[in-house]
Formats: sequence, structure tokens, C-alpha cells
Amino acid sequence: MSPRTSGSPSRRRGATPHRRSRRIDWAVFDRWLDRLVILAVLTALVVGGLALILSLIL
Repeated sequence: MSPRTSGSPSRRRGATPHRRSRRIDWAVFDRWLDRLVILAVLTALVVGGLALILSLIL
């Protein structure tokens, strides 16, 4: 039998908002870190490619 039957009152009453605990959402942090790493790698590739092209031209 389930602990909550149809006749028992629920624990939450009304529309009182409950605060979420201020924990770090590691999934969101990981996504932002992935974007930052991709941006850093692309920047390094562009700068390296431009340096190679300039060194071959000059």
C-alpha cells in the first residue's frame, strides 16, 4: 500500500515557493567549460595558421 492515500492531506499546502539549495549545477558548468575550451582551441588554431601563413609569405 502506498504511504499517501487519497484521504490523507498532502504535506505542501498553498502556493508557497520553496527555495532551491544553492548548489553548483555541474552539468551547466561542464557545458560552459566545454564551450570555453572549444573557443580557446579555435583561437589557437586561427592564430597559429595566420602565423604560419605570414612566416611563409615574408
